[in-house]
Amino acid sequence: MSTKHKPKMYLHKTDTEEPAPVARSYDASFKPSEAYRASMPDIMDAVDSEQGAAVPIQQVGVSNFRLPLTFRAAGGKLLNLEAQICGTVSLEATLKGINMSRIMRSFYELKDEVFTIDSVKEVLDLFREKVESFDARIVIRFNYPILQESLRSGLEGYQYYACSFEGRLSRSGVFEKRMSFDFVYSSSCPCSAELAEHARDTRDIYSIPHSQRSKARVFVKLAEGASLRIEDLKDHCAEALKTETQVMVKREDEQAFAELNGAYIKFVEDAARLLYERLAGDERIADFEIACSHLESLHSHDAVSVICKGVPGGFRADFSDFDDLIC
Repeated sequence: MSTKHKPKMYLHKTDTEEPAPVARSYDASFKPSEAYRASMPDIMDAVDSEQGAAVPIQQVGVSNFRLPLTFRAAGGKLLNLEAQICGTVSLEATLKGINMSRIMRSFYELKDEVFTIDSVKEVLDLFREKVESFDARIVIRFNYPILQESLRSGLEGYQYYACSFEGRLSRSGVFEKRMSFDFVYSSSCPCSAELAEHARDTRDIYSIPHSQRSKARVFVKLAEGASLRIEDLKDHCAEALKTETQVMVKREDEQAFAELNGAYIKFVEDAARLLYERLAGDERIADFEIACSHLESLHSHDAVSVICKGVPGGFRADFSDFDDLIC
């Protein structure tokens, strides 16, 4: 009678009386010494380990690592917010790679400080030095709360704004400070408003002009030495567009909002130009790009527009990620 041959196993027992060939254990008490650390292999010491074309890489790093950062609101209150961070550096053709954790450790060295757009330069200096690179870039994304008062009732509620701080440090030492800010508003169609009035005037028919929830994303590059608060960008958007969506409402607030939408009807191109006019008047802003999306209630598609200041070598109005503006 033949017996079935059992293939060899390494991590599991095939005989209840015999241990597995490869023992598995974790020694929680083990503490590596400096000598032990020095003995550990480092892939960076390998020769000819690169794969693929021997060419530079423009960006390599880490994306979407998170940590709490402290921001100071306009009134002085400290806000501890969760931040998502992307940190990258350039990599020359002769280099194998980078130690990704060094980028994260650069942030942790400053994690207890109050963070501003200018803090990005400190982190860039730290991690560019650690990874011995030439160009470095950081993008920090977070949701920033600002207390919004209702239009007429006096209620208050927190509106959250998607923001980012971005810093770029070139190999020549030139530092660029950028910010982005998302603003959600209501847009009522001027054409639809006229047609509704025509129906009422000529046929005594009640109708409602179509409106839609809309979003503007503003990108700004700050002038050298300038500082700009998130609240400043919020005020620019609110003053330009007038019809920000509300948080807490009673009936009198809802009525006021309907009146605001009637007073400030706008096409998507109107929204872009209104924001352009506002940002162009702020000397702290050296360059900007504005992307607007009106999530049509008449059509099954959205109305979009993009505009930039027009600075040579600056923003080019090439934004196309409109799905990210769905709100």
